[in-house]
Amino acid sequence: MASPSEPFRWHYAEFDDSNFQIRGRTLFFILVLFSIILLVTLLFLYARWICRYRLRPPQPSASHFVHAPTPPPPPQQGLDSTAINNLPIVSYMGSGSGSSSGNFVDSECCICLGIFEDGDEVKVLPRCHHCFHSDCVDKWLTTQSSCPLCRASLRVDSAV
Repeated sequence: MASPSEPFRWHYAEFDDSNFQIRGRTLFFILVLFSIILLVTLLFLYARWICRYRLRPPQPSASHFVHAPTPPPPPQQGLDSTAINNLPIVSYMGSGSGSSSGNFVDSECCICLGIFEDGDEVKVLPRCHHCFHSDCVDKWLTTQSSCPLCRASLRVDSAV
């Protein structure tokens, strides 16, 4: 053994692998390990195949669609153009001015985030009295039937 003052040195001559052999138990354990890995891999692939192809419901052929009734069209999400055009348009005259429904509730359009200026055409929604630029709320109401701010329904038939 080397003394504490000498650095450790490898003796490469001691590690001669020219007579390396696998025999007995080592060979047996290597074969068992390889077999287990192969078996687990095959089971994994089989389970994947079962989940992908066997458990999937059968796809209907094109002949099933010929006699199938067509589903009803989805209900319209937005308001129709006549209802949108019938909403009152008021000219904005500052936050202290009155409108047809009393004072303005808002001082900015929450759709475009623009501040109302004197003379802007503002639509006032009938149920909640929220105000929006006319162009902004028209685009919103073609796809939605509620107030963009409080989500109050604007449909006439929603109370039924």
